[in-house]
Amino acid sequence: MALMDFIKKQFIDVIQWTEEGDGVLAYRYPMQDFEIQNGAQLTVRDSQMAVFVNEGQVADVFAPGLHKLTTQTLPVLTNLKNWDKLFASPFKSDVYFFSSRLQLDRKWGTPNPITIRDKDFGMVRMRAFGIYSYKLTDPGKFYKEISGTREQYGVDDLDGQLRSLVISTMTDLFGDSGVPFIDMAANQEALSEALKWKMKTVFERYGLELDSFVVQNVTLPEELQKILDTKIGMNMIGDMGRFTQYQVANSIPLAAQNEGGLAGIGAGLGAGLSIGQGMAQAMTQAMQPGLAPAAVALAPAAAPAAATAAAASVSADEVVATLEKLHGLVGKGILSQAEFDTKKAELLGKLG
Repeated sequence: MALMDFIKKQFIDVIQWTEEGDGVLAYRYPMQDFEIQNGAQLTVRDSQMAVFVNEGQVADVFAPGLHKLTTQTLPVLTNLKNWDKLFASPFKSDVYFFSSRLQLDRKWGTPNPITIRDKDFGMVRMRAFGIYSYKLTDPGKFYKEISGTREQYGVDDLDGQLRSLVISTMTDLFGDSGVPFIDMAANQEALSEALKWKMKTVFERYGLELDSFVVQNVTLPEELQKILDTKIGMNMIGDMGRFTQYQVANSIPLAAQNEGGLAGIGAGLGAGLSIGQGMAQAMTQAMQPGLAPAAVALAPAAAPAAATAAAASVSADEVVATLEKLHGLVGKGILSQAEFDTKKAELLGKLG
């Protein structure tokens, strides 16, 4: 009876794994009701490693190559089994294959904005995106910490955990770096290197090696981006008074073509210059350090009087600039010489 049972047993002479498709990190060789024949061959291909597990304990690890399974090639497993026959009879053990290829173009990103302290904007909510790559280097550690006894474990199963670790580390790094948000775009390479260095030990804990880590983009939420765009635009404008004069001067040709022709230019010019000067004065007062809140609050009430005074007394530079614009309209045939002379006399009279 014992002889018949022995004959019915199924033995494994060759153990190998041919990877089908990408994204598999760990694969358990099917061993149910099978026993490994003494002297069987284990084929471990390049970019693979194999692990023998006996009763839940990692016994032996095999690098790429062709291995004949004997007491010499399975010293740890032999010691654990403590067989008197030294594997003269078949034995059973779980065999796991691990892929050690580089896992490329793994994406990471912040699903929700993270809050950090910024020296320019105070507290800001920002988002970041990028890619990273890694490979499995310690199959024993990966088996114990991650894959366990699952039949198959893939990179997609691991991505969620790794992304969470990346975001947690990134939040701490960005908060401690002291780099203003405005300067982050210019320092993305340095941030990438710093993150890679901090993440290296985290990956090693799971038997992985971080190969590359790239920060591709750092952005603000839409509402904060609009505020930043406004601030940049104001910095580009610079002198609000001169900007307003430029806008008024450019509007003169359009006003001359509208109904009323030149009749409305004088009023529009005076009002535009007055408004521009009033805005520039109000902004200057508001930006002065130490200005009392009451003074800022009273500024709108004082604006009509300031505007009237500004309209009554126009600077010589403004008159010259306006006359040059009007003279250009004469050359284009939009104004007659008589109309130009009339407006010239009117503007020169305001200098008094």
